[in-house]
Amino acid sequence: MSKYLVVVTDSGFPDLEQEKRILEPLGFTLATGQCKTAAEVAELCRDADAVLTQWAPVTAEAIEQFTRCKVIVRYGIGVDNVDLEAAKRKNIPVVNVPDYAVQEVADHTFSLMLAIVRKIPQVVQRVRDGIWEISPCRPIIGLQDKTIGVAGFGNIAKAVVHRAQAFGMKAIGYDPFVNEEVFARLGVEKVDWNTLLSRSDILAVHMPLTKETQHIFNENAFKTMKSTSFLVNTSRGGTIDNAALIAALQNGEIAGAALDVLEQEPIAPDSPLLKMDNSIVTSHCAWYSENSLLRLQEYAALEIKRLFSGEALLHVVNGVGK
Repeated sequence: MSKYLVVVTDSGFPDLEQEKRILEPLGFTLATGQCKTAAEVAELCRDADAVLTQWAPVTAEAIEQFTRCKVIVRYGIGVDNVDLEAAKRKNIPVVNVPDYAVQEVADHTFSLMLAIVRKIPQVVQRVRDGIWEISPCRPIIGLQDKTIGVAGFGNIAKAVVHRAQAFGMKAIGYDPFVNEEVFARLGVEKVDWNTLLSRSDILAVHMPLTKETQHIFNENAFKTMKSTSFLVNTSRGGTIDNAALIAALQNGEIAGAALDVLEQEPIAPDSPLLKMDNSIVTSHCAWYSENSLLRLQEYAALEIKRLFSGEALLHVVNGVGK
């Protein structure tokens, strides 16, 4: 007989065997849905002891209806879809999974950087069109001695810097929550926001989406950047003002942008970003590998196991129970 109920509000996984393997021995029964609205979340999760969520809107209105919930776990790093304060008011810890795809996202970030700087998509298309040139799509810059700037200095940014340094790049970074000694240990110069913008040849975004970072890359930011610089974003689409980015690309204020995330997803078919040679868009897939997929499910379920086994949660993001 089951003792607990864990609800998966929604997911895109092939199955939930990882979660069952970890939680069923503790007496959990799994209930699943594909919730699109807060009302659906409230109904499905009303009597849940634990909630696993991927994209569903776990809003204040939904959380207020929870009667037994002891923890909310987000499949992923960002927690934009969960009302952290509402959960805190009900003394429910909200937990994310920040360590399941660090290397995958760093790989994808660097792949996008190489593709936009080396103009790989354009060269491939020219070859397919029968145009063979040994110095195509000029100018193409080399990376040696160029400066990579990272906006945010968490685990992924550090992994990106490690890759960049292997290419002979200099590294600078901005993160007001990380002290200078942490930057220095990894050979990165800590700089202020305007210096990050003005000195970076490639600027990689690794910020969470908050009130402070919403549209932090705006018209003024693009005017401060070098006209030869490239922007790469694998973090949160809302950090970039999309209209300002399009204008900056069209006006030559920056040289190019490579994006895996957008404020509105999927991207509109008529977006100028899909038509410009100096823009690359991938489908929010930086996190994905077959291994990271399994790790995400496993690590999320293990957080619930920890709580119900009397252990401390690893990655609480709303301050409850720390």
